Amino acid sequence: MSAFLDPIQELIDELNKLPGIGPKSAQRIAFYLLRIPKDFSKKLAETIVHTTQSVTICTRCFNIALGDLCSTCTNSSRDHSVICVVEEPKDVIAVEKTREFHGTYHVLQGVISPMEGIGPDQIRLRELLIRIDRENVQEVIVATNTNMEGEATAMYISRLLAPLGVKVTRIASGLPVGGDLEYADELTLGKALIGRRILESNP
Repeated sequence: MSAFLDPIQELIDELNKLPGIGPKSAQRIAFYLLRIPKDFSKKLAETIVHTTQSVTICTRCFNIALGDLCSTCTNSSRDHSVICVVEEPKDVIAVEKTREFHGTYHVLQGVISPMEGIGPDQIRLRELLIRIDRENVQEVIVATNTNMEGEATAMYISRLLAPLGVKVTRIASGLPVGGDLEYADELTLGKALIGRRILESNP
Protein backbone atom coordinates (compact mmCIF):
# COMPACT_ATOMS: atom_id res chain seq x y z
CA MET A 1 0.00 0.00 0.00
CA SER A 2 1.33 3.43 -0.98
CA ALA A 3 2.20 5.96 1.72
CA PHE A 4 0.84 8.74 -0.52
CA LEU A 5 -2.64 9.64 -1.64
CA ASP A 6 -3.51 7.92 -4.93
CA PRO A 7 -3.31 11.08 -7.12
CA ILE A 8 0.10 11.95 -5.67
CA GLN A 9 1.41 8.43 -6.15
CA GLU A 10 0.16 8.45 -9.73
CA LEU A 11 2.00 11.72 -10.39
CA ILE A 12 5.19 10.34 -8.82
CA ASP A 13 4.94 7.18 -10.92
CA GLU A 14 4.56 9.18 -14.14
CA LEU A 15 7.45 11.52 -13.31
CA ASN A 16 9.60 8.49 -12.49
CA LYS A 17 9.23 7.36 -16.12
CA LEU A 18 11.17 10.42 -17.34
CA PRO A 19 14.87 9.85 -18.20
CA GLY A 20 17.21 10.74 -15.36
CA ILE A 21 14.39 11.02 -12.82
CA GLY A 22 14.63 8.46 -10.03
CA PRO A 23 12.00 7.76 -7.33
CA LYS A 24 13.36 10.41 -4.94
CA SER A 25 13.56 13.08 -7.63
CA ALA A 26 10.06 12.19 -8.82
CA GLN A 27 8.74 12.55 -5.30
CA ARG A 28 10.49 15.91 -4.84
CA ILE A 29 9.11 17.27 -8.14
CA ALA A 30 5.62 16.03 -7.35
CA PHE A 31 5.52 17.85 -4.03
CA TYR A 32 6.98 20.96 -5.64
CA LEU A 33 4.14 20.93 -8.18
CA LEU A 34 1.63 20.71 -5.33
CA ARG A 35 3.05 23.92 -3.80
CA ILE A 36 3.10 26.13 -6.91
CA PRO A 37 0.09 28.28 -7.93
CA LYS A 38 -2.63 26.37 -9.75
CA ASP A 39 -2.44 28.64 -12.81
CA PHE A 40 1.25 27.82 -13.22
CA SER A 41 0.71 24.08 -13.04
CA LYS A 42 -2.18 24.42 -15.50
CA LYS A 43 0.00 26.42 -17.90
CA LEU A 44 2.76 23.82 -17.58
CA ALA A 45 0.36 20.98 -18.39
CA GLU A 46 -1.14 22.88 -21.34
CA THR A 47 2.34 23.66 -22.70
CA ILE A 48 3.36 20.00 -22.55
CA VAL A 49 0.19 18.93 -24.37
CA HIS A 50 0.51 21.70 -26.99
CA THR A 51 4.19 20.92 -27.65
CA THR A 52 3.71 17.18 -28.02
CA GLN A 53 0.74 17.73 -30.34
CA SER A 54 2.27 20.44 -32.56
CA VAL A 55 5.84 19.20 -32.94
CA THR A 56 6.28 16.51 -35.60
CA ILE A 57 9.14 14.56 -37.15
CA CYS A 58 10.58 15.72 -40.48
CA THR A 59 9.69 13.18 -43.15
CA ARG A 60 13.04 13.70 -44.86
CA CYS A 61 15.72 13.90 -42.15
CA PHE A 62 13.76 12.89 -39.01
CA ASN A 63 14.64 16.01 -37.08
CA ILE A 64 11.90 17.78 -35.11
CA ALA A 65 9.64 19.99 -37.22
CA LEU A 66 6.38 21.94 -37.23
CA GLY A 67 5.19 20.41 -40.50
CA ASP A 68 6.21 17.74 -42.99
CA LEU A 69 9.74 19.16 -43.34
CA CYS A 70 12.03 20.85 -40.83
CA SER A 71 13.49 24.33 -41.29
CA THR A 72 16.87 22.96 -42.40
CA CYS A 73 15.43 20.75 -45.14
CA THR A 74 13.38 23.64 -46.55
CA ASN A 75 16.31 26.07 -46.47
CA SER A 76 17.62 26.46 -50.03
CA SER A 77 20.79 28.17 -48.79
CA ARG A 78 21.99 24.99 -47.07
CA ASP A 79 24.38 22.65 -48.90
CA HIS A 80 22.12 19.70 -49.66
CA SER A 81 25.01 17.64 -51.02
CA VAL A 82 26.41 17.19 -47.50
CA ILE A 83 24.58 15.28 -44.77
CA CYS A 84 25.60 15.24 -41.12
CA VAL A 85 24.37 12.05 -39.45
CA VAL A 86 23.49 12.37 -35.75
CA GLU A 87 21.77 10.19 -33.20
CA GLU A 88 19.02 12.44 -31.85
CA PRO A 89 17.36 15.80 -32.63
CA LYS A 90 19.15 17.39 -29.67
CA ASP A 91 22.45 16.68 -31.46
CA VAL A 92 21.31 18.84 -34.40
CA ILE A 93 20.97 21.75 -31.98
CA ALA A 94 24.47 21.08 -30.62
CA VAL A 95 26.01 21.13 -34.11
CA GLU A 96 24.04 24.22 -35.16
CA LYS A 97 25.43 26.15 -32.19
CA THR A 98 28.93 25.83 -33.66
CA ARG A 99 27.90 27.82 -36.78
CA GLU A 100 30.49 25.74 -38.67
CA PHE A 101 28.16 23.38 -40.54
CA HIS A 102 26.04 24.51 -43.47
CA GLY A 103 24.77 21.23 -44.88
CA THR A 104 21.73 19.18 -43.93
CA TYR A 105 21.13 16.51 -41.31
CA HIS A 106 19.95 12.95 -40.95
CA VAL A 107 18.74 11.92 -37.50
CA LEU A 108 19.08 8.19 -36.85
CA GLN A 109 16.83 8.35 -33.80
CA GLY A 110 19.06 5.92 -31.98
CA VAL A 111 22.22 3.87 -32.37
CA ILE A 112 23.05 0.22 -32.93
CA SER A 113 23.09 -1.40 -29.50
CA PRO A 114 22.95 -5.21 -29.40
CA MET A 115 22.78 -5.12 -25.60
CA GLU A 116 19.45 -3.30 -25.87
CA GLY A 117 18.26 -5.30 -28.85
CA ILE A 118 18.62 -2.37 -31.26
CA GLY A 119 19.92 -3.41 -34.67
CA PRO A 120 20.45 -1.50 -37.93
CA ASP A 121 16.83 -2.00 -38.92
CA GLN A 122 15.60 -0.18 -35.81
CA ILE A 123 17.27 3.12 -36.72
CA ARG A 124 16.91 5.34 -39.80
CA LEU A 125 19.64 3.79 -41.95
CA ARG A 126 17.40 2.63 -44.78
CA GLU A 127 16.08 6.17 -45.15
CA LEU A 128 19.67 7.48 -45.27
CA LEU A 129 20.42 5.16 -48.19
CA ILE A 130 17.32 6.40 -50.01
CA ARG A 131 18.39 10.03 -49.54
CA ILE A 132 21.90 9.36 -50.85
CA ASP A 133 20.43 7.70 -53.92
CA ARG A 134 17.90 10.47 -54.63
CA GLU A 135 19.63 13.67 -53.55
CA ASN A 136 23.08 13.55 -55.22
CA VAL A 137 24.81 13.49 -51.84
CA GLN A 138 28.59 13.95 -52.07
CA GLU A 139 29.60 13.63 -48.41
CA VAL A 140 28.20 12.05 -45.28
CA ILE A 141 29.64 13.31 -41.97
CA VAL A 142 29.11 10.78 -39.20
CA ALA A 143 28.62 12.68 -35.94
CA THR A 144 27.43 9.94 -33.63
CA ASN A 145 28.63 10.11 -30.03
CA THR A 146 32.13 8.87 -29.26
CA ASN A 147 31.01 6.05 -26.97
CA MET A 148 30.96 2.33 -27.79
CA GLU A 149 27.52 2.37 -29.44
CA GLY A 150 28.25 5.55 -31.38
CA GLU A 151 31.55 4.22 -32.70
CA ALA A 152 29.98 0.89 -33.67
CA THR A 153 27.22 2.73 -35.53
CA ALA A 154 29.79 4.93 -37.29
CA MET A 155 31.74 1.91 -38.51
CA TYR A 156 28.55 0.22 -39.69
CA ILE A 157 27.59 3.32 -41.68
CA SER A 158 31.08 3.45 -43.19
CA ARG A 159 30.83 -0.15 -44.41
CA LEU A 160 27.26 0.36 -45.57
CA LEU A 161 28.12 3.39 -47.70
CA ALA A 162 31.49 2.18 -49.02
CA PRO A 163 30.03 0.60 -52.21
CA LEU A 164 28.10 3.79 -53.05
CA GLY A 165 31.16 5.91 -53.76
CA VAL A 166 30.08 8.68 -51.41
CA LYS A 167 32.70 10.38 -49.22
CA VAL A 168 32.23 9.33 -45.57
CA THR A 169 33.92 11.34 -42.84
CA ARG A 170 33.89 11.18 -39.05
CA ILE A 171 33.99 14.25 -36.80
CA ALA A 172 37.48 14.71 -35.35
CA SER A 173 38.44 13.61 -31.88
CA GLY A 174 38.06 17.07 -30.38
CA LEU A 175 35.19 15.48 -28.50
CA PRO A 176 36.12 13.46 -25.41
CA VAL A 177 35.80 9.70 -25.79
CA GLY A 178 32.59 8.59 -24.14
CA GLY A 179 31.15 12.11 -24.31
CA ASP A 180 27.78 13.18 -25.72
CA LEU A 181 27.34 15.98 -28.27
CA GLU A 182 24.78 17.84 -26.19
CA TYR A 183 27.37 18.46 -23.44
CA ALA A 184 30.17 19.64 -25.75
CA ASP A 185 30.92 23.36 -25.86
CA GLU A 186 30.55 25.17 -29.19
CA LEU A 187 34.30 25.69 -29.72
CA THR A 188 35.22 22.04 -29.19
CA LEU A 189 32.39 20.77 -31.38
CA GLY A 190 33.16 23.35 -34.05
CA LYS A 191 36.82 22.27 -34.22
CA ALA A 192 35.72 18.64 -34.37
CA LEU A 193 33.59 19.43 -37.42
CA ILE A 194 36.36 21.37 -39.16
CA GLY A 195 38.91 18.61 -38.47
CA ARG A 196 36.72 15.73 -39.59
CA ARG A 197 38.51 12.79 -41.22
CA ILE A 198 37.80 10.09 -43.77
CA LEU A 199 36.00 7.18 -42.14
CA GLU A 200 37.64 3.96 -43.25
CA SER A 201 35.38 1.01 -44.04
CA ASN A 202 38.03 -1.66 -43.40
CA PRO A 203 37.79 -3.43 -40.05
